[in-house]
Amino acid sequence: VQLQASGGGLVQAGGSLRLSCAASGRTFSSYVMGWFRQAPGKEREFVAAISSSGGSTYYADSAKGRFTISRDNAKNTVYLQMNRLKPEDTAVYYCAAALLPKLWRQWVSQDYDYWGQGTLVTVSS
Repeated sequence: VQLQASGGGLVQAGGSLRLSCAASGRTFSSYVMGWFRQAPGKEREFVAAISSSGGSTYYADSAKGRFTISRDNAKNTVYLQMNRLKPEDTAVYYCAAALLPKLWRQWVSQDYDYWGQGTLVTVSS
């Protein structure tokens, strides 16, 4: 599967953005999906993940209550709605996919098989 992330940009603190990740292929609904981010000089970190059906979602503590992950399997797209953004949310955001069954620890980047190219989110103070 090929992934294309979009929706990043410059936003003021307290604002919102919605990231999208479009997937190619006809088997998108078979993949679990995740969002990670990497800030300058820092390691890539988990943000959120969603099961193949969308029935289960998982969030990093930093994202809980502010971000919402969702997916539309008919459109082969996963979303990350980000509200009440903070300057520390500034990073390149990556979407990732994993095909189960396999070991899938949602927060572990090595457990994902495919990655998008990333989209930059900059939050100004």
